[in-house]
Amino acid sequence: MSTERLDRKIHATSPAVNLNVHIQGTGFPILCLHGHPGSGSSLSVFTNHLSKRFQTIAPDLRGYGKSHFDGNFDMTDHLIDLEALLDRLSVDKCLILGWSLGGILAIELALRLPERVSGLILVATAARPRGNHPAISWQDNIYTGVASVLNWIKPSWEWNIETFGKRSLFRYLIQQHTPTTYSYIAKDAVPAYLQTSSAATRALYTAIKAGYNRVADLNQIQCPTLVLFGDRDCHITADSSLETALHLNNCHWQCYANTAHLFPWEIPTQVLNDIDLWLRAHPQVISHS
Repeated sequence: MSTERLDRKIHATSPAVNLNVHIQGTGFPILCLHGHPGSGSSLSVFTNHLSKRFQTIAPDLRGYGKSHFDGNFDMTDHLIDLEALLDRLSVDKCLILGWSLGGILAIELALRLPERVSGLILVATAARPRGNHPAISWQDNIYTGVASVLNWIKPSWEWNIETFGKRSLFRYLIQQHTPTTYSYIAKDAVPAYLQTSSAATRALYTAIKAGYNRVADLNQIQCPTLVLFGDRDCHITADSSLETALHLNNCHWQCYANTAHLFPWEIPTQVLNDIDLWLRAHPQVISHS
């Protein structure tokens, strides 16, 4: 696999998009970056909790949510947009939380703007993302469609979970088919999926196909980092997340048993507690000094 950097294709004239952004709370800023598909509001499991003590800034990335964009773009353009967002909000320094794609962008921002990034919380992500997702059948797609529609109409309906949910592609995204998990899927996942553009999908898969790999550069990141991942994640494997954690200089990592890519929706209380513990142990990541 070839090594690919997101900043390789940045053009000085690339214009920034004025991103739609969800801001909650007051205090030290935490930039929260969603995955694919996703939107700023799909990070509510984090922002509703963290905004009680901090200011959470959760943008819709270019081509996602309400940050509409006509035409194609590169993954590199997300970095331009995010730097412009920090400038617009007069954020000199922030902690970054990134889930999946958002974690990759968090790594890139820490490499590009080290003086503005106090710390990283990397969720289900990797500097060299690798997956082992099984082949998808037409039955998978049918079950997923039915499960999604029924769960959107009647969230956390046990009959739907047992009849369609556990047979759908949800079985690769989660391992714990609980009412809480399906409530998050209905409230946050389905709307985000419907608002993710085809251009955003093309930009992501172009970068993946090119062989994105930043492992060799991770030693440049000096800020404290928390890496969280599920042991049954087949979208970005636990091994690839662990590889990232082991190449970071100042990193604490946690692997959660019997969880997958959407583990914050499976075990939200445990995840948020672990984040709180890490923040208490690293007060410098939430300090302007």
